[in-house]
Order: sequence, then C-alpha cells, then structure tokens
Amino acid sequence: MKRAHYYWLLQVLGWSAIALFTALFINQFSPLSTIYFPLAAWCGATGLLLSEAWHRLCRRRQARGQALAWPAALVATVVLGTVQAASNLAMDQLISGGGWNSAPPGWIMMLLLFWSGIMLAWNVAYMAALSLRRNQRLEAEALLLEAETLRLEVLAKDAELRALQSQVNPHFFFNSLNSVRALMYEDRDNAANMIDQLATLMRYTLMSTFTDCVPLAQELGAVRAYLAIEQIRFEERLRARFEIEAGMEGVTIPPMSLQTLVENAVKYGVEPRSAGSEIRIIARQDGAGAVIEVANQGVLRANPGATRVGLSNARKRLELAKGGQASLDLSEHEGWVRATLRFPLAA
Repeated sequence: MKRAHYYWLLQVLGWSAIALFTALFINQFSPLSTIYFPLAAWCGATGLLLSEAWHRLCRRRQARGQALAWPAALVATVVLGTVQAASNLAMDQLISGGGWNSAPPGWIMMLLLFWSGIMLAWNVAYMAALSLRRNQRLEAEALLLEAETLRLEVLAKDAELRALQSQVNPHFFFNSLNSVRALMYEDRDNAANMIDQLATLMRYTLMSTFTDCVPLAQELGAVRAYLAIEQIRFEERLRARFEIEAGMEGVTIPPMSLQTLVENAVKYGVEPRSAGSEIRIIARQDGAGAVIEVANQGVLRANPGATRVGLSNARKRLELAKGGQASLDLSEHEGWVRATLRFPLAA
C-alpha cells in the first residue's frame, strides 16, 4: 500500500471516530433524538476537509523548502479550531432552528476548546509523521553515503596498490637485465639460462599484476627463479636455504613482496661481501598469524635510506593487502640482517 493510501485511510478512520464520538456526546443530552446525527456527520466531514486543506498547504510549503515550524502549527491549530467550531455552531443553529444569539457563551467556549484540541492533536500527529519520515530518509541517505564512501575507499586502495606494484616491477627487471648483459660476454649458455628464468619471472609478474595477493607457493617459485639468475652471477658466493613450514604454501601475500626482500638480501648481503652470504627464507605460523622472514649475513648499512624506498613500498603494499595489523620490520642480530613480514592469517 502506498503512503498516500495510508494517509487517507487514517484520515477517514480518524474523523469517522470523531463524528461517532460527537453523536454519542450529543445523545447524552438528547436521548433518542436523531436530529443531531446529521450534525455529527457534518463535524466529521468539515474536519476532514479543513485538515486536508491544511495538509495541502503544508505540502506546498515543503515543496518550496519551507519547513513546518511549531509556531505556525499552533497558529493553524487556533484558526482551524475556530473555523470548525463556527461551522458546527452554524449547523447546530440551522438544524435546531435557533438564532445566532441563542447559544450560551459557555457552549461556544467549549466548542472552541474541543475543536482546537482536536486540530492540535492532528498537527502533532502530522509533524511526528514528518519527523519520522525525515529521519528514515536521513538514515537511508547516510547508509548510501557510507556505502559510497566504502566503495571509493576500496577503489582508492586498489589504485594505490596497483601504483605501488607497478613501482616494483621496473626496478626488478632493470637489475635482471643488467645481470644478463654482464653474462653475455662471459658465458652464453648461462646467459641463455638466465633469459629463460627471466621469462618465467616476467610471466609470473604479468599474471600477478591483476591480483592483490598470490599464494606463497607461487611467490616462492618466482624467488627460486630469481635466485637461479643471481646464482649464475655470484656462483658459490650465493647460498640459499628455504625453511617453509608445512601448510604455509597456501598463505597469500602481495605479489613480488617476498622477491623484493630477497633482492635486497642479495644486493646488500651477497654483492658487497667477498665471501658472499647465505640467504635464509623462512615461513612459519606464529599463533593466529604468519611470519615470513628473509635473513642474510651482514650488517645494516650505515645509510639506511639505501633500502628505505623498496622496504617502504613493500610495507605499504602489505598493509593495503592485509590490513593495519600487518607489519614489515628490518633488524640486525648476531651478524644477521632480518626482514620480517607479519600478518594475521585470517586477513
């Protein structure tokens, strides 16, 4: 049922009840008299017409952006009550055949108070309905605004994640291409093998561009391909060790995030050391969270800004993909530099 149908149903029922009450009230003073029943019907009809006229006037004010205030409602109550009382008094005198001066002042005052009270009740009910409807509309608009805000936040998060991810790929491939270039003049077979590994990494990177997270098993495959490329360059100076706890292969992480940490370990752990370094890649569960660690022998550089951009990028991508509880920390302990990813498994 439409809102207008409810309004008219309540109008008819309400004024019919008032007409019935008027008839019963008059019958208390003139038992078994039917001459006053037309007066009761007149009361209900005029009340319905007057309230509808006021309702239409209120609708026009609202259409012009003018809200219905309580002072205006009180003035309307007095005016409507006076008009209704005068109309009923005129009909009463017409039916009874009395003159205009025959009604006692007390009766006139009672009519004014009674009909003003009825009109006040109508205005209170109407303004309450308006207030309820306004609150419902505001709640609906707030829900729509919240949904739109969440949608925009998701879009902004996705755009930022894509932008950060696009910064990783060129940096990685430029380093790999430099490695291929260095080998072209030394060992063509190894250079060809490196190109094959690089092609594998390119396919993985292009595929992972379209997703926020990938299974750790896929990321480890890319890391092994990268280490195979660097193994050709550094030979025995680069030693890799994987310690992957059972069940961790299905944990998802942002694509290329682990590879970025391994690349830093090679660049700042293996490359500057004549003896090279062992690189340990550890993945384990810690309570309700996951811990992924990349460690290399060495010390933190005197200039920490050298790795700040890459680590900051990886940290932001991890937080965007896994939430605010995710973290990426860099530390040094007993001759080992450790980059540690932590994030809830439920994220």
